[in-house]
Amino acid sequence: MARALRASREKSRPSIFWLLAALVVPVVGWMAKIEIRGGEKLPREGAYVLAPNHHSEIDPLTVAVATWRLGRAPRFLAKESLFRIPVLGAAMRATKMIPVARGGRGAEALKQAEILVKNATGVIVYPEGTLTRDPDLWPMRGKSGAVRIAMAGGLPVVPVAHWGEQQFMPRYGRLRLFPPRRRVTVLVGDPIDLSDLQPSGERDPKAERAAIEEATRRVMDAITQLLAELRHETPPEERWDPTKHGQDETGRM
Repeated sequence: MARALRASREKSRPSIFWLLAALVVPVVGWMAKIEIRGGEKLPREGAYVLAPNHHSEIDPLTVAVATWRLGRAPRFLAKESLFRIPVLGAAMRATKMIPVARGGRGAEALKQAEILVKNATGVIVYPEGTLTRDPDLWPMRGKSGAVRIAMAGGLPVVPVAHWGEQQFMPRYGRLRLFPPRRRVTVLVGDPIDLSDLQPSGERDPKAERAAIEEATRRVMDAITQLLAELRHETPPEERWDPTKHGQDETGRM
């Protein structure tokens, strides 16, 4: 039996997360029996970026519950416009969700990293940006958001893979409430070392782009290998790229 992990101060202090957990955890617990492996690899304190795969519309809830069970408060990136909606915006500010605004990607990443460091909180960022389009639900081509935030703040990127949600909510499918308690396994990997890719000296846009691409590749490779371990399968040699299969970023032809 895995040893209990010490909760962080952000979880142990009374907050709106207690109310949200009281509502969400039992609901998710009806649908999924979540098994977590490698949870000790998630930092107990301080800022970090958690990078999971994304193969079901419901997996933000299972990832959030797993993060909460590991002693950290689950926070996601959210569009800045959502913060201006009455009630919803207040709830998002109260839980310190991280706003994403349009603009220069480098400046925006630095702003988000500064928020995380200031509040000593983590953020969950799906590096694929949307549900995978891979026919077999393997991680597809990654985007740079997660690594940009991490590199801007010198934060650890913690890869995580999860598998099992497709049993009760297939991608683009309907939620199946019966039978309850389907097994979902969450595997947390070692933080990914990106220190050698941090910029030094004069700014070189070409070198920065190459570093971001390499960092994104490392993150997606780590997530894919974790998922392969969970599935006991060999992942495809080439990662699915929507632009090469006649799709836009939303999966439309």
